[in-house]
Amino acid sequence: MQLHSNILGEGKPFLILHGFLGMSDNWKTLGKKFAGDGFQVHLIDQRNHGKSPHSDDFSYKLMAEDLKEYCESHDLENIILLGHSMGGKTAMLSACEYEGLVEKLIIVDIAPKYYAPHHQQILKGLTALDDAKLTSRGDAEEFLEDYISETGVRLFLLKNLYWKTKEQLALRVNLDSLKDNINNIGESLPGNMTYNGPTLFINGDKSDYITSEDEPLIKEHFPNAEIKPIKNAGHWVHAENMKAFYEAVIRFV
Repeated sequence: MQLHSNILGEGKPFLILHGFLGMSDNWKTLGKKFAGDGFQVHLIDQRNHGKSPHSDDFSYKLMAEDLKEYCESHDLENIILLGHSMGGKTAMLSACEYEGLVEKLIIVDIAPKYYAPHHQQILKGLTALDDAKLTSRGDAEEFLEDYISETGVRLFLLKNLYWKTKEQLALRVNLDSLKDNINNIGESLPGNMTYNGPTLFINGDKSDYITSEDEPLIKEHFPNAEIKPIKNAGHWVHAENMKAFYEAVIRFV
C-alpha cells in the first residue's frame, strides 16, 4: 500500500505516525519544528486514515508492513520513528519486526499491553455524522455534541471532514473498516518481541494509558527504554503541552 505523507525539511529521516482517527496534519506544527532542527520529517497517514488508501484489512502487522514498504520506496534507513497511541503500536511492532530499520524509537502515551475497545461512542457519532450528509462544518460540530461532550475531542475528529463535492462534506477515515476491525486496535505487542535500541516512552501525567504498573512490561519488550511523564497533559500530550513534549523529544534525538 502506497501511504500518503507530507515531507518537511532535509536531514536524518524522522517519521511520525498519528493515532486512531487522526491524520498526518495533526503533527504539522511539531513537524515543522523538527524539520527546522535539521531532520527530514515524514508525516504519514496510516491506512484507512487521512489521504492514504482504504482497505477492508486492518491490523498492526499490515500497518508495520505498510511502513516498511514506505521506507523502501523512499530509500530510508536508520530512521527515528515516533508514534502516538495507535501509531505507537505500529511503531513498536515495526521496530521489533524489522531489525536495523529504526535507530531511535519514541512512543507517545501507549503501552505494549492490551486495551479493551473504548471508541464505540466516537464511532457511533462519526457514523451518524457521515450518514447525515451535512453541508456546514458548524452544523457538524453541533451534530457531534449529542455523542461527544469534550470540545477538544470533537474538534480533533472534525479535522477528518473534507468537501467531497462543492455541496457535501464527508469523512476521510474508512469508518466501515475501522468499525469491523475495532478489536484489533487494542491488541498487545506479541510477547516474544523485543527492540534493543534507544527508546523513549512519553506519557501525559493526566492520562491513564501508561501507568507505573506498565513499566516492567515496557522494559521486557524495550530493555533500553526511558519513560518520561509530561506535566499538565492527557492522552494528546503533544498538543496539550507542546513545549515540554518538544523539549523531551529533542533531548532524546
